[in-house]
Amino acid sequence: MKILYFAWIKERLNRSQDDLEVPKNINNVNELMAWLSSNDEQIKLAFENKELIRVAVDEELVEHDFDITNAKTIAFFPPMTGG
Repeated sequence: MKILYFAWIKERLNRSQDDLEVPKNINNVNELMAWLSSNDEQIKLAFENKELIRVAVDEELVEHDFDITNAKTIAFFPPMTGG
């Protein structure tokens, strides 16, 4: 699974993506965020306030309880403001 990071999340992690083999028991965005956080201290800090993190699964904006069973790409980014 390709995991993409944008904006200040990317800056905090000092990388824009990971290609990972996600365990089969990880079924939704919340579970993925918890698994990523448990395996990487930088991600744990970046995801500290999960409510601020927006998520897109295969280029579709989703909620944190969205099923990722067949996902190919997941993107994490902060809220955007217009202007």
